Amino acid sequence: MSRFETADVVVIGLGPAGSRAASLAAQAGLRVIALERRREAGRPVQCAELVPALLQQEVPDLLSVSEQRVTCMATYVESDPPDEMPNFPGYMINRAAFDRLLAEKAEGAGAECRFGCALLHIDTEGVLYTSDHHCLRAQVIIGADGPHSRVGAAIGQQNRELVETRQVTVPLLHPYEATDIFLSGDYPGGYGWLFPKSGFANLGLGLRSETRYQLKQLLDQLHRRLMATGRVGSTPVSLTGGPIPVGGRLPATGFIGRKAVLLAGDAAGLTNPITGAGIAAAVQSGGLAGRAAVDWLAGKSEALDLYEEEISDLFDASLHRALRHRQTLIACYRNGSRPSPAELRSTWFAYPQYWSDSFAGS
Repeated sequence: MSRFETADVVVIGLGPAGSRAASLAAQAGLRVIALERRREAGRPVQCAELVPALLQQEVPDLLSVSEQRVTCMATYVESDPPDEMPNFPGYMINRAAFDRLLAEKAEGAGAECRFGCALLHIDTEGVLYTSDHHCLRAQVIIGADGPHSRVGAAIGQQNRELVETRQVTVPLLHPYEATDIFLSGDYPGGYGWLFPKSGFANLGLGLRSETRYQLKQLLDQLHRRLMATGRVGSTPVSLTGGPIPVGGRLPATGFIGRKAVLLAGDAAGLTNPITGAGIAAAVQSGGLAGRAAVDWLAGKSEALDLYEEEISDLFDASLHRALRHRQTLIACYRNGSRPSPAELRSTWFAYPQYWSDSFAGS
C-alpha cells in the first residue's frame, strides 16, 4: 500500500541543480523533499569533472573538493601541432565529493534528501509515485533529473539531441595543468579530451548518439596515441560514460494539473551543445529554480515567467551560438563529407572565428 505525503516542493534529482534548488527552497522555510535514484551523491561519476574557476562565486567551498587547477587549453586539430589558449582558468574537481557537498548543504538547510529512491510516474494531477511506495503531493515540482527527465517529459519537454560519451581514468605520467582537446573529422558531433587530475587524467570521447557504436574503438585509438607519446599509462582505473543533451535550451516551466513545474540543469537543456559543459549552468539554474519556487508559493504570480527570463538572459546567447556551430558541423556529415581542419577550428570556442559577429547574427 502506498503512503501519501505532502510537501511544499518536491525536487527530482540531487545532482548540482537539484541540490541547489532544494537548498534555496528549504532555506526559506519550505518543506522540501528531494529524491535521487542513485544510492550515493555523484556516483557513478559521469562527467569529465572540469569546472570554470568562476564557479567559486556560486560555491565558495569549491576548493575543498578540487583535485588540481587548470591554467590553459591545448587544442589538437587532426594531426596538427596543438594551438594553445593560455588563459583558461579552471579546476578539476572530485565530482562525487562535489555532489555530496551540495547535497549535504541541502540537508543542512532542512531539505529531506532521499537517496536510492526513483520517480516512477507522475499522474495528470501532479502526484508523484516513487520506488519506495510513496505518493507525494506538492505545490511545486522541480525537475533536475538529467537528460532523460521524467519531469520534463510530463510537461512535454524532452531533450531529443544527445551526444554519447565514454571516459576512462588513466595514470598521468607527468604533472600537467592544461586541458587537451582533440578535434577530428573522425569524431562526428563530438571531440576527445584529456583532463589532468592529480596523477591521473580523465580521457574521454563524445560522439553523436547515432555513432555511439564507434566510441570504444575510437577512444582506444586515442589512448594508444597518447601512450605512444609517453604521457599516460596503459591501464585504466575506471570507466564511465553517459548521454549529454546538445539540442539547446528547452522551455523550463509548465504545469501538471495545477502544480507548477520548473526544470533546471540538463533537464532544461542547459548543457553547451559544443563543449558539453553543464555543471556551472546546473548550479546557477538550480539556485534560480529554488528561488522561483519560494516566490511562487509566496503568491508572486510572475515567478515562473521571471524564471524563464532569468535563464534566458543567462544562457540563451551562448547556447544559441554553440548550437548554430554544431548544426554547421553536423551538416557536413549529412552532406556525405567531413569537416576540414579550418571548419573544425571555426566551430571550437578557443578560436576567434567561433566568436565572429557575422556568425552571431546569422
